[in-house]
Amino acid sequence: MNIVPDHRELPPPRAGRPALLCISQAFAPRTLPTAIRATKLVEHLLADWDVTVITESEGAAAATPARAEIVAGRRPQRLLAGLRRVHLDKLLELLVWPDESIFWVLPAILAGRRVIRETRPSAIVVFMMPYSSGLAGVVLSRLTGVPLVLNLDDSPTCTDMHPRFPTRLHHRLARALEDLYAREADAVVYVSARNLETVRDRQRASTREKFHLVRYGADRRERAHDSPATASSAAARERFEIVYVGAMSGWWALIGEGETASPLRRLYAAWSRLGSYELIGLDPRTSSPAVIGRAILGAIAEHRDWAGRVHLTAYGNPYEPSVIARALSAAGIEEVTTVLDPVPHELIGAIVDDADLLFITLPMRIDGSPGGRISAKTYEYLATDRPILAAVPRGENWDYLAGKPGVWLLEPDDAPGMQAVIGELAAEKFAGRPVAFAREALREQLSYAARAAEFADVIRAAIARRRASRS
Repeated sequence: MNIVPDHRELPPPRAGRPALLCISQAFAPRTLPTAIRATKLVEHLLADWDVTVITESEGAAAATPARAEIVAGRRPQRLLAGLRRVHLDKLLELLVWPDESIFWVLPAILAGRRVIRETRPSAIVVFMMPYSSGLAGVVLSRLTGVPLVLNLDDSPTCTDMHPRFPTRLHHRLARALEDLYAREADAVVYVSARNLETVRDRQRASTREKFHLVRYGADRRERAHDSPATASSAAARERFEIVYVGAMSGWWALIGEGETASPLRRLYAAWSRLGSYELIGLDPRTSSPAVIGRAILGAIAEHRDWAGRVHLTAYGNPYEPSVIARALSAAGIEEVTTVLDPVPHELIGAIVDDADLLFITLPMRIDGSPGGRISAKTYEYLATDRPILAAVPRGENWDYLAGKPGVWLLEPDDAPGMQAVIGELAAEKFAGRPVAFAREALREQLSYAARAAEFADVIRAAIARRRASRS
């Protein structure tokens, strides 16, 4: 087990302040939503607690004022890489459960036991995804009796996030794991009200009291140009820039749509789906730039002088550039779409502030049922004054955005609707009247200071619950 820095070099807890142990496999400087959430909340929790973080993210010790221990997992890297190299990912899906982070659980438990002996924390807080991390919290809480808060974010049985399982057994195991977490924890936290209610409703009455909603947050930096009147120069009217922040998907679906697969590739695809258990059908093409790309092309066709001036840039691509190039070409939108690698989270504020239109898309649910997922970028977008085009299915994300100022809500496959929004806003921009919206009333509600206050209340409730159970 590799632990950096050595625990003997860590500053001791300050006298008279309660301690917390936070476990989050992903932490700053990583840019995953869970890492950002955990880092932001810990920064504010430090006002009242001495916090020790156990994480696998290298660089965490320099990214937070909290005491940080970087604990490496014990993954069989060669075996995992070898199976992927020969395209046997299906075996990993079947045999590695709940996810590959299971190889990090034992090192996290060992490090956690030592930290608990040293700091005597008032509570253990675990941030997920990945879902394996919760097992470390459950074991540590059982061994030490320390109250446990499990922050699940998205539900492991949310059909938007997990529409398909390798087998029916894997779905039952995911449901059983989530129910175990609800029973074992003193408090469980979700970011989606719809997902929370779905899981809570299947629990016993005594367990339902443990459920809490604490959404994602966003800290808005001050814009250098809050007034749309400042963007009146000819140079500022040159381009209409649409921005998407986050990892898009659906690339392989676009490639499959535009290219004829070989018999061998079709056979491999059939083998990959063999035995899988699908809860709901999603259209992955609608979580790609394909639909909005067609909308941009449609807007340009109506306004020929807009050619080269209306563009979509997506930040946060984790896929190979060759895959992206093939997908964009297959969709015919390569001239109006740029896909870039992930950027540090501290740069996101400037990127979204400078956009003319912010874009969210989630996969369309083919049966039209309401979804439970809400994108973390929803809050970051609302913390700006930029127009927002949300192409999301009915459900949690739609409901949360409904009625918010400057938001256009559309179905994920509504290309004509997107074209109309782009046409309206681009025309205003090119006429020297860029559109902006005052959302000051949302700032305090969206801030991580407010979210951390809600989360601190959950921690205190968990401590009180454990105390009451002992009396």
